[in-house]
Parts: sequence; structure tokens; C-alpha cells
Amino acid sequence: MRGILVAAVMVAAAHGAHAADMPEFGALRGAVVDTPPGVVNWQGFYVGGQGGYGTSDMDFTNSTSNIASRMMALTTIENEYQVSQWPVLGKRSAQGSGYGGFVGYNWQWDDVILGLEANYMHGNFGGSDSGSMGRSFTTSDGYTNGVTYRASANMQVKDVGSVRARAGWAIGSFLPYAFGGIALGQADIIRSASISGTAVNANAAPGFQTINFAYNKTEQMNSHFIYGYSAGLGMDMMLYRGLFLRAEWEYQKFAAPINTAVSTVRGGLGYKF
Repeated sequence: MRGILVAAVMVAAAHGAHAADMPEFGALRGAVVDTPPGVVNWQGFYVGGQGGYGTSDMDFTNSTSNIASRMMALTTIENEYQVSQWPVLGKRSAQGSGYGGFVGYNWQWDDVILGLEANYMHGNFGGSDSGSMGRSFTTSDGYTNGVTYRASANMQVKDVGSVRARAGWAIGSFLPYAFGGIALGQADIIRSASISGTAVNANAAPGFQTINFAYNKTEQMNSHFIYGYSAGLGMDMMLYRGLFLRAEWEYQKFAAPINTAVSTVRGGLGYKF
């Protein structure tokens, strides 16, 4: 009987020691992701700030043609010679800078990272162009017309953002990634068109006839909403316990009264919770 009691005591003690070495159930439930040795845990929410420098590429070629065509809709010179389509403006590029922030969430499967992110930049990305063209021609009503078409356009993109999906591959402390999504923005747009000239008809009754004409119109849109698509590449580098650095390039193409694309390079600092 004494031997049985001793054996029971030894089994109970061993069982207690084993239980003490086991992690608590609450600790198991609190685990977010089981990353292999040497792989940084990127899963979870993150937030950060950024600054950048970029180029705005703007095509002003047809930006005032609709304004001019509305002004000249019932005239012979527009119907026969399409003055509103004359190429008075061209393409321009300008540099600008800005600052902003980002917030997102990552899902992780071993080395594979997928995520969703909202990204924002406030700055001054835009440009302007102006030009003129003059021609002389005779229309079917017998008038010889000397016409000058002047135009100007300006677009300043103040705010740009994107809602994007990310895909990356964790390599040690580095996370290179690619992304694509929807681009959004606000812009101030001013467009002006002026068409003037003289029409002369030497054979008009009762005699020589001269007509001077001038058409002018300016349209301005403040905080005009623009949208398009976004794509780019980047890399996050984990520094210490959730703190990471970011380097990124983003291309945004916008559908707007002035055909516009904004390309920026950015640097940022973020924290993964």
C-alpha cells in the first residue's frame, strides 16, 4: 500500500510540473500570426506619415475646344473651318511637392503579405499653358475672314489620394510590394478662349462691308473632383518593434477636363500595431 501511495504522489508531481511548463490558454488565443523564424510579423493595422516630390504631365491640347465651339456654334467660320479645333495649346510638365499620410491593414501567410491601404498627399501638382493662332480664309457667304484664336488653361491639383490593394513578399526586415487601385483628387481649373477678327465682303450690297467680331469666355472650377487609377511600387523596412521606414513610387492617371497624370516618389515613417 505504501508503494502505491508513493507512486501516486510521484505521478501527480510530474503532472503538475508539466502543466506549469504549458502556456496559458489566453496566451494562445492572443496570437495573431505564426511567422517562421527570421520573418518579421507584418500582420495588423498600420499608420504613418510621408512627404514626396513629383511631376505633373498635362495635355492642354483640347482643353478649351468645347468652350470655343459653344461660343461659335452658329457661325460660318466655325461650321466650315472648325476654329475651335485649332491646336493653340500643347503638353506641359511641372514639378511639385507635398506631404500626407497613410493607413492600412496587412494579412500575412509566411512570407506572403496582402493588404488594403488608403493613401493621401496634399501639395501643389499642376501647370499651365497659353497660345494663339491666326488664319485667313474665305467662307461660302463671300466673306474673307482674318481670325485669331487665343487660349489659356491652368490646372492646380491640390489633393491626391488612392485606395489601393497591396501584394508583397517579406525578406528579412524588408517588404517590397506592388499596388494598384483607384486614384482620387481635387483640382482648381481655369480655362479661357478668345476668338476675334475681321470679316470683309467686297461684293456685299449695297457695297463694301466690314464686320469686326470678338468672342470671349472663361470657365473656372474650384475644388473640382477628379478620379482615375493608381499603380506603383514600394518597400517597407522594419526598424524596431513595429516602427518602419517606407520608400515608394506612385503613378496616378486622372480623367479631367485637362488630361493629367501625377507621378511621385515618396519617403515615409510608419508604425505597425
